[in-house]
Amino acid sequence: MNNTHTHKWLKPQHILGACLAMLMSFSAASKDHKIILIHGLQVSQITNKSGSDVVNDGETYWQSYWNNRADERIDWPAYERVEGKIATDWVWPKLKQLSRSNLCADGCVLVTHSTGDLIARHIIDNQANWLENAGLTPLNIVATFDLAGAGGGSELADVAVSALTGASWNFAIDAALRWWLGSDVTEAVGVLHDLKVNNARKISPFPDARTPRLRFVADGNEYLGITGAFLKGNDDSVVASHSSCGASSARSFGSCSSSIDTDGRLKSQSDAVNSFMPNHYPMMMSDSYSHNEIHNAQRKGNVTIAMNNINVDGQNVGFNTFDQTTGSWFWKKNYRYIKNSNTTSASALIYNVIP
Repeated sequence: MNNTHTHKWLKPQHILGACLAMLMSFSAASKDHKIILIHGLQVSQITNKSGSDVVNDGETYWQSYWNNRADERIDWPAYERVEGKIATDWVWPKLKQLSRSNLCADGCVLVTHSTGDLIARHIIDNQANWLENAGLTPLNIVATFDLAGAGGGSELADVAVSALTGASWNFAIDAALRWWLGSDVTEAVGVLHDLKVNNARKISPFPDARTPRLRFVADGNEYLGITGAFLKGNDDSVVASHSSCGASSARSFGSCSSSIDTDGRLKSQSDAVNSFMPNHYPMMMSDSYSHNEIHNAQRKGNVTIAMNNINVDGQNVGFNTFDQTTGSWFWKKNYRYIKNSNTTSASALIYNVIP
């Protein structure tokens, strides 16, 4: 018998990769609550419905940061409607799976981006009734963390649906839609209709569940600022602050806070949001991140707070902050930033405070 063994040495990069994977797995497991991701609009699904892979698209959407830190995802196709087949064919089967697995027995946090905010609101409003009627246990959803939330709709969707149905079209509209949707969208379909401001605000507007909706707001420029001309007030290039802050009305607003600007400057804000949707709490703001950057891993700049220290399932969720002064005399300005935002991405800061 030949007892000679051949040893294959692991390469350093393989060991490093395995260690990182273990750390990510431990990081997700160390949270008191499970994390479920709900992505935003995926334009490619509108332009190529037959070639769409909804589940794979959902995984790719979060690959920059959140995939390895979450326990589950709820994927959905952009070519369907929120209260139609998104709910019946995609959300409902997932809710049944989550209930049967008891994943949320100790509580789940929904992390959403963009239109995922609207999907989450529809879930919060209906999941308990749906599951109980099916003889299943409702999910214990303790909070949502909504990044660049489109729950209040986007004026860009109003413009897109109007233009794509032939109601209006000009050079400025064409440029804005090309930057936002690309040149291949030729038909107003699916969730674009739900994202129209008035339509979005009519979908499950007042859920019975008092689930805290924590908001993380971007106010940076993208698309060369072209899309901002169609959005009310401050915006992240896709949704206006009335939506991302969680304002109760679709008016023209600046900051989510009456005392802090989105760049962190401590100054009275005359155009701040003064009334919010039920249980909506804007926490983080930044003019350094745009709509499509805030959910990724890359750091773009300092971030500030609007509200702080929100109760989630008996635990305090909040950020440590520091104040900074620039200039002197008439040029003196005071700023407030979230600690470590000078070195850490917005996504990492958000993840770190999930209980």
